[in-house]
Amino acid sequence: MVLNAKIQAVLRRIYEISKAGGLPEFHGARLNSGDASVIYGERHIELTKNELRILQILLDNKGRIVSRDDLMNALWQSDLYVEENTLTVNVARLRKKLGENGLTDVIVTKPGSGYMIV
Repeated sequence: MVLNAKIQAVLRRIYEISKAGGLPEFHGARLNSGDASVIYGERHIELTKNELRILQILLDNKGRIVSRDDLMNALWQSDLYVEENTLTVNVARLRKKLGENGLTDVIVTKPGSGYMIV
């Protein structure tokens, strides 16, 4: 079931990118996964690997809630224990970077469910 969801997300992303003729867009910004940045107006917001991955996953599922478990599995696909607070910190840093550059309220928290981009 998880593999099927991942395949559908990849296909959806490919279709959206080709349809848009470029980079995935959200709230007037574009995600450039090639150089791990968000382009918003004249600004280029540098992202870490985890921030980029979080944003990609949320954009792949735009308008739908992505559970914390799904994000944790996608980011840290190993048997190593990763504290759940690590995801919270990564999302907070991403929100801060986006917010400092005028992109506020992009990532919505759904308590008890996960995160989403509307």
